[in-house]
Amino acid sequence: MADSWPQDKISTMQKIKRVMVIAEAGVNHNGQIELAKELVKKAKEAGADFVKFQTFKAENLATPKAPKAKYQKQNSLKNSSDAKEGQLAMLKRLELSAQDHDELVTYCKKIGIPFLSTPFDEYCADFLQDKVPLFKVPSGEITNLPFLIHLARKKKPLIVSTGMSTLDEVKSAKKIIFQEWKKLKYPLHNLSFLHCTTSYPTQSQDVNLMCLKTMEKALKTPIGLSDHTLGIEISLAAVALGAKIIEKHFTLDRNLEGPDHRSSLLPEELIEMIRGIRNIELAMGDGIKRPRKCEIPNRTVARKGLYWKEDFPKGKKLGPRDFICLRPLAHYSPMDLPRLEKKALKRAVKKFSPVLKGDLS
Repeated sequence: MADSWPQDKISTMQKIKRVMVIAEAGVNHNGQIELAKELVKKAKEAGADFVKFQTFKAENLATPKAPKAKYQKQNSLKNSSDAKEGQLAMLKRLELSAQDHDELVTYCKKIGIPFLSTPFDEYCADFLQDKVPLFKVPSGEITNLPFLIHLARKKKPLIVSTGMSTLDEVKSAKKIIFQEWKKLKYPLHNLSFLHCTTSYPTQSQDVNLMCLKTMEKALKTPIGLSDHTLGIEISLAAVALGAKIIEKHFTLDRNLEGPDHRSSLLPEELIEMIRGIRNIELAMGDGIKRPRKCEIPNRTVARKGLYWKEDFPKGKKLGPRDFICLRPLAHYSPMDLPRLEKKALKRAVKKFSPVLKGDLS
């Protein structure tokens, strides 16, 4: 996908059919730049529209004694060093340096996939300002008033995840962003929201996909899904329900140490998901019920027409039992039967011959 996607596509997302696919590398690089580059390469090969990382300073995210989240502990390999560490130590291991960011941006441009990264504070947002075409707001920051205002003032498209949120909280975030954009005369159609369940991995019964429809109706913005389930079927179902954005974690190896690997797709699964999304887009159509061009030749073969049931002489007065419905479709359809069954024959007809206009008086 060309670098011009955000400028000429995201701002008109409500008018287009192509779903934006964000391949979420997140912290699955384990702090290693070469691993990060390999993730970029796999995202490009899979056909993703963006590859996304996370930009943070560990000290700005967690206190020294902050414990890991339950899923982070569960997703650690047994007997590994990261199973016993606290959240701050884990985050320090997963940071990307400023130099790493520059290398990734350069590499993304080189192979032709736009770079994204989620900032977790104002400092990181400022750092990313000239590196990303849009900002992705993580679920945990949707109630962070100063942060939302700070991002809105940067006059870039915003995609906001809504995990752990009520609809009223989401509406409040929208109101805050719109208030700033109106002051700046920045186009309001650059705001999108992602339905999300902040649980890794998310169980199917906790997805609540119908929220896509609820949010679409209530917010009147493009809606998508940040999908933390295992597998690809939930993302495909979201697209069928009208999601305009799909964000999905992926990894090179689910057996690597780290908090997100075991709830991420493998590269081949990412390929399969994106292929499925594109096929669903093609299948959605325009909603007008009419025969498709490919169906037209089959109507004659698959539909029945009216034929004579027996040999009949000229002048015979007809009744409903004188006709038979057979394939292929002939001059008259069985739907014409009520207006034909009380007529008389103008000429003799043969059994199994089609009913023609010249047969009838």
